[in-house]
Amino acid sequence: MIKVYGDARSGNCYKVKLMLHLLGQAYEWVPVDILKGETQSDAFLAKNPNGKIPVLELEDGCCLWESNAILNFLAEGSALLPSEPRLRTQVLQWQFFEQYSHEPYVAVARFIQLYQGLPEARREEYLACHARGHKALKVMEQQLLRTPYLVGEQYTIADIALYAYTHAADEGGFDLADYPAICAWLERVAGHPLHVTMGD
Repeated sequence: MIKVYGDARSGNCYKVKLMLHLLGQAYEWVPVDILKGETQSDAFLAKNPNGKIPVLELEDGCCLWESNAILNFLAEGSALLPSEPRLRTQVLQWQFFEQYSHEPYVAVARFIQLYQGLPEARREEYLACHARGHKALKVMEQQLLRTPYLVGEQYTIADIALYAYTHAADEGGFDLADYPAICAWLERVAGHPLHVTMGD
């Protein structure tokens, strides 16, 4: 059976968990505590030399890391990853956007608030994350005013990638009330019959 090494509260790990549930794929969850330094142990670094979660360990012992790369691997051949080149490129476009323009701000603000309790030493960084995070949310809002999912009419791994931290943005102090299209999209994603929540 494949294994997922991760933290149940991590959005990046949740992407993989949600993907596996959507595919109906059985897996073993191996909890990793990042705050205790478990990602820096020799055993973990042998699986991912970059010392980050999630890690997907295949049945032959091969380990894959970087959440969006794992999504692409798992989605190959499924409806969650279009085969048409332009649509597939748009999926990648949103995944790069998530890693460079969304996650560094929405997820980091959440980490500072949820994991660290918003220490004064990081307040200025937290506020900067909010400014940039709202910029990313506005980009998503504009797209979702036009199409039900990020890549048109079909639910794809682009939606999984951005759902993970957007649906938990309030835990980083983001109020999504000004983003009605995002809120409607969150409901559509959560309404999938095989959807699983972060806490499940």
